Amino acid sequence: MALQEELEKQGNYLFKYRGTLPIIILVGGLIFYAYEIGIANLAPTEAYKFIGLAISLFGLLIRIITIGNVAKNTSGRNTERQIADVVNTKGIYSTVRHPLYVGNFFMWLGIAVITESLWFVAAFVFMYWVYYERIMFAEEQFLRRKFQDNYLNWAAKTPAFIPCLKKWKKNENASFNLRKVLRQEKNGFMAIFVIINLFELIEKLILEQTYKPLESYWFYASIAAIVIYLLLKVMKRNVLADKD
Repeated sequence: MALQEELEKQGNYLFKYRGTLPIIILVGGLIFYAYEIGIANLAPTEAYKFIGLAISLFGLLIRIITIGNVAKNTSGRNTERQIADVVNTKGIYSTVRHPLYVGNFFMWLGIAVITESLWFVAAFVFMYWVYYERIMFAEEQFLRRKFQDNYLNWAAKTPAFIPCLKKWKKNENASFNLRKVLRQEKNGFMAIFVIINLFELIEKLILEQTYKPLESYWFYASIAAIVIYLLLKVMKRNVLADKD
């Protein structure tokens, strides 16, 4: 099999199971964090949790901007096959071809930063690059076949992953779809706070051999995020139903 076909095959497979990478990063990060505290005897710095939170929320903001302004049946959470009714070329898509994956990168970079390890962050960046490069290749092959010159003309002047903000072109035909954002991004919002609280849990159990959740503001933050998630889940069928 030629390299081009092999990369596309790998990309389609990884696209289907792209939810696996966050689990690998999370488990790896928690194990590494526990090792640093328990065996390497390194005292964690609380500021890194706030830095990680800020980076993750920045990534979530990128996803919100993207999801809230795209055409229907594009940029979804589908995993079985590629779906695109049109090529998004305006708004954030005028600055970068894969804004959702840029958002994902920062969301999980924030989690990696909490480990306070340059080596772990470097390993994450390398893993993300290898994993998502193939997914992006497969997606672009699909779009190239379906939309041909319409896609090629846009791709030729739009960077794949590092945004060029000076290329921004406002999407005059789209209004921000808050319903879609709340439907699709509630999981990510909750996950950020729950995961940071997991780091807090491990830290306290190793250093103090106990965890007192009522004394941790990360615990309250994660509970608040879970409550918001559950409320949005209940509202999904009616208030947040797709009316487009």
